[in-house]
Amino acid sequence: MVKLAVFLAAGMSSRFKQFTNDKPKGFLKINNESLIERSIKILLKYNIEKIIIGTGYCSEHYEKLSEKYPVVTKKNTVYETTNSFYTLHNMQDIIDEDFLLLESDLLYEKRAIIHLQNSSLDDIILASGKTNSTDEVYIETDINMILINMSKNKDDLKRISGELVGISKISMETFQKVCSLFQKEKTLLKKIAYEIALTKLSQKSPIKVDKIDDLVWTEIDNEEHFNRAINIIYPKILEKESG
Repeated sequence: MVKLAVFLAAGMSSRFKQFTNDKPKGFLKINNESLIERSIKILLKYNIEKIIIGTGYCSEHYEKLSEKYPVVTKKNTVYETTNSFYTLHNMQDIIDEDFLLLESDLLYEKRAIIHLQNSSLDDIILASGKTNSTDEVYIETDINMILINMSKNKDDLKRISGELVGISKISMETFQKVCSLFQKEKTLLKKIAYEIALTKLSQKSPIKVDKIDDLVWTEIDNEEHFNRAINIIYPKILEKESG
């Protein structure tokens, strides 16, 4: 089991300004609890001891979490002009062990964390079955479930093996490799999303995709997602986790 969790939380929430004008998406509340605090509590319950949050937009909200939880933050000061991999790359100096990597705007079953923590694999991209979320990132693998490609456009892929959940298990070795891969490509380093960076690495150092077909989860990128999370996803999670 890994002891460290890392969140990517620098984004400006540009598609959701009416709810995030003064706070990051991670502080959207479902049943009076923010997404980020719900995630933190799940992680701490399942053997995570330290949490690093890569911040940017409204970073002060995340910084205050250190008053309640074992949280350290590292700000991406150029978050407005960079993508998620730059935020991850920016944490090189404080990530020194294997970790769970999470997006900050997720609502998910605790089973996702249990599954990754119980796996013997060092590196895992977690996938689910079909979600009908309207903003899916589709995953293509080979027959051995090795990551080949990811895209929001189905036509980019030869086959669809699952949908990206936004929760992964990353070994220190893989983290160092993916950072090194883009070290000299400064423009690409700033523009590339973390999932595409991992896809490019998998072409040289294979990364396994592990799929939980019936995992209940959602990313929240806009008002439609938020309403779906409140009215459909959260009740399903409560039903499954109370069973």
